[in-house]
Formats: sequence, structure tokens, C-alpha cells
Amino acid sequence: MEDADRTKDLKTQVDSAVADRTPLEIRGGGSKTFYGGKSGSPLQLLETAGHRGIVHYAPTELVITARAGTLIRDINAALAEKNQRIPFEPPEMNGHGTLGGTLATGFSGPARPWAGAARDHVLGTRVLNGRGQVLRFGGEVMKNVAGYDVSRLMVGAMGTLGVILESSFKVLPEPEREASLVLEMDHDSGLDFITGLGAQPLPLSGAVLHDGSLRLRLSGTEAGVGMAMRRLGGEELVDGEGFWRNLREFTHPFFETGLPVWRISLPAGARPDLPGEVLVDWGGSQWWLGSRAPAEAIREPVSGAGGHATLFRGGNRECAVFHPLSPAMAALQERIRASFDPEGIFNPGRMIPPGQGG
Repeated sequence: MEDADRTKDLKTQVDSAVADRTPLEIRGGGSKTFYGGKSGSPLQLLETAGHRGIVHYAPTELVITARAGTLIRDINAALAEKNQRIPFEPPEMNGHGTLGGTLATGFSGPARPWAGAARDHVLGTRVLNGRGQVLRFGGEVMKNVAGYDVSRLMVGAMGTLGVILESSFKVLPEPEREASLVLEMDHDSGLDFITGLGAQPLPLSGAVLHDGSLRLRLSGTEAGVGMAMRRLGGEELVDGEGFWRNLREFTHPFFETGLPVWRISLPAGARPDLPGEVLVDWGGSQWWLGSRAPAEAIREPVSGAGGHATLFRGGNRECAVFHPLSPAMAALQERIRASFDPEGIFNPGRMIPPGQGG
């Protein structure tokens, strides 16, 4: 189906939903339905998986544009032919993850602290809003991004602002060399070590602390990676590529215990005492927690450390999955949602529990 025809079909469905005030669940590959809250009532499905394909790819400009239903796996394959990659390492989700779902959730992989988050690489988007209007924001080059960058506002909005139709984003060349190290150290020593790495000119692209081991990934030139390996010591990690892939795809054994999993964002140097098993990612700024403790027992120490906690997977999805906002921030977000989706038809309950404004 041609792009214009598929866009027209999606617009027709949104127009009908607006007229009837029918709430919609936006779904691409269905690989991230575990994430976010649940609506208190049945939703009509708005599927974007058929709206797929790479629209434009300029390897020399390091920019690619693709429709929302395009599989991340297919984008990765096209980039690999030109020895390039998506810098923020989105998960392929067993081959079902789409570009639209990746941007809606804002998922970024282990390289995020050094390469940037998903929103840092988005240049432009085409969006279908809650008025049935097709809007375009940004472009395919940085100079087209002026004023408030609405394209990046869509990243992490969980589809509550509109249906992402396509997006342009920056890509990067593959590094000349990539290698991984493992150093044995306990939790506190590992956090101290990671903190010290921040002041050193090292080609880091991953730093994970778990179960008495610190695993580091180095990406860069042959000489730069070699020098860093000699400076850091430790042992080279066998199948380092597999380790980082499992972490990115949430198939690392930590995620397979059956416990509810929390994703915790923290400022540098924070060390909250948390009730459960911890895996420290992103060089210390993101902690994963496996725990059956109640939400308040987790969010209280996290808030005290200046961070926020999101129930990533499992647990009670009908409660506040995302960390509660301050009244001022909640009011601001509600005004933004109302401007894009005045009838509140897009993914109700996905970010805010039913009856609390979402």
C-alpha cells in the first residue's frame, strides 16, 4: 500500500474515533505492550505495522527517514550494509520492535550516556494528531530544527500526543574496533570505579555492574580501544557482543527471574538502599531493580536520592506505573496533551492511571 493511502486510512480511523469519542490503542509490532499502564476500559486498535518502509537514506549525510511501522531489525540491516548504526541502540524486541514504538517508549540501549538518547538523534517527525491533522515537525538536517523541538517531544510520550507516521534521525559509522572487559568488584567498589571513569578520556560505550562484576565496553579506533584496555586491566569478556545484545533486548538473566522489574533513573553518585536485586547500567545513572516490594518502598528512597522510578515490567499495571509528577509538571503535561489530543482518544491510561487525567 502506498504511503499516502496508508496515511489516509489511519487518518480516517482517527477522524471516526474523534467524532465518536472512541479511545484508541496505537500499536505497531505489539512488542512493548508490557510497558506502561492499562486503560480502565476496552480500546479500539489503531495498527501502524502496515505503514512501513525506509523513505530516504543518505549514508554520506548520516541521516535516515523511515515510516513508523518499519522494523528496527530492517533499519539495522540497511545501515549495516553501509557500515553504520543507530547510535542509541534501540532493542529489536525479537524482531518485532518498530521505529514508532521505539520512539513512543523512548527505549535506548547501553550506549545511551555516551552516544545520547533516542530523542537526541531525532531530527523530524510526521504525526497524526487528535484532531485528525497530519503535521510535520523538524526536517532531515539540524538547521531545520528551530524554536521548540516538537519532534523530540513525541519521544517517550507513549503515543498520548499523536500517531507517529514517520521520523528522520541521525545515524553514525560503526566504530573501528569494539571490545569488552570484565573486572571483579563488589557493588560499592564498582560504583566508585565507574564514577572515576567519568574524568578519564576513555572510549566507553557501556558500563554495567551486577553480581560482583563490572563489565565495560569500549568503542572507537583500534589505537584508542587498545590503549584503554591496557589502562583499565581486567579480562576481555568472552562473547561481549552477546552480553550487550542480551542487555539491550532485555533477555539478560536478570530480566528472566519473574520478579517485577523497575527502571530507576538517578543522578551521578546516588546510592539509594533498594529492596531487591540490582543491576546498574548506564555508568551508574540507570538502575534496574527486581523486587516485589510495594511501590512506596521503592520510590521513597529513590526520590530521596533525587531520582525517579518506573515500573518497567510486571507488577500492578493499573496503578501509577510512572513516577508521580509534581502538581505543576502534571498540569503542564496535561495542557500539552490537550493541545495535541483534545478528546483524549490516544492511549488513555498508558501514562496516567484512569481517572487521574489520562
